[in-house]
Amino acid sequence: MAMTLAVVNQKGGVGKTTSAVNLTAALWDMGVKVLLCDFDPQANATSGMGVEKKKTGKSVYDVIINGENTEEVIVETPYGHVLPASADLAGAAVELLTVLDPQHQLEKALDRVKDRYDLILIDCPPSLEMLTLNALAAADQILVPVQCEYYALEGLSDLMSTLRMVKKRVNPRLEIFGVALTMFDGRTNFSAQVAQEVRRHFPGKVFTTVIPRNIRLAEAPSHGLPVTAYDRISRGATAYRAMAEEIRQKLAENGKR
Repeated sequence: MAMTLAVVNQKGGVGKTTSAVNLTAALWDMGVKVLLCDFDPQANATSGMGVEKKKTGKSVYDVIINGENTEEVIVETPYGHVLPASADLAGAAVELLTVLDPQHQLEKALDRVKDRYDLILIDCPPSLEMLTLNALAAADQILVPVQCEYYALEGLSDLMSTLRMVKKRVNPRLEIFGVALTMFDGRTNFSAQVAQEVRRHFPGKVFTTVIPRNIRLAEAPSHGLPVTAYDRISRGATAYRAMAEEIRQKLAENGKR
């Protein structure tokens, strides 16, 4: 039975989708059976895994709104399996309000395929609303990318407040799986200071590996490839493989791998 992690941070531009895509690919290479659920209407994780948005056919929207079979919508790629998103998902937050138990629709959809995987990653939209609430209700734990730049901690207090609310009212098992430091610039003292501050706020939760600023990471999505396939020897690919190994070890400790 898979562990489900929501990759979440309501602040945009922190490397959330980049982390979801590249950790999926790196873990898949290690033999971990991963499903990446793209739950962001922008569908960038879908295209980042090499799935053309306009050719996906059905998407996660059809699963949670129209009752499509989850397994039949999943797309298999060389880098992992994908439950794709589409632009239709933008209206799902409103449509979900008309159904019974709206915050648990994604959880019900993923429960149908959990026994096929070791890990399910949910790429969440950069906001705290109904779609993100669905992801948090479906998740066992959360993975939080944090950018090593000014305002890095801005909004994290809101995320933690939301986490406490969801844990109290919707999903009592929800915990922090790990915090991923992204866009680290080793040439500046400031990145190191931010990293130190994040580690102070989340003792024992921050991955040892940090993800550097790397041009190959920025280029890979335009080619529809994870960086591990686009340039395996790049600093970005090396870092995501190292972080994936940390995750693989934590999954093993939890009996998931």
